[in-house]
Amino acid sequence: MAFDYDSENIFAKILRGEIPNDTVLETEHSLAFRDIRPQAPVHVLVIPKGAYISYDHFAQEASEAEIVDYVRAIGEVCRMEGVEGDGFRMISNAGEHGVQEVPHLHVHILGGRPLGRMLQQA
Repeated sequence: MAFDYDSENIFAKILRGEIPNDTVLETEHSLAFRDIRPQAPVHVLVIPKGAYISYDHFAQEASEAEIVDYVRAIGEVCRMEGVEGDGFRMISNAGEHGVQEVPHLHVHILGGRPLGRMLQQA
């Protein structure tokens, strides 16, 4: 599958400094910031700085350094936000069926309260 990255998406603009964000953590290859419409007391988005559309795109094309940095950044955000003890949900939507709204890989770290079941049976 070919991945056609849209460099005008909102996260690309955040990475270029065109749109402000509430930064939680910045590393060489990753940026974490608070969601502007939080769905839980803790709601942080973690994105790679590279032009990756989805997790599968990232897993196939990112360098080892980018992958390690991104995974460790997610862990550090969980530690910093204090959700590792009581638990959290990590969500990454991909594509139309996954209801991905921004075509740049991002994971949502949600926690700080019980979140209920992720999906209801149809």
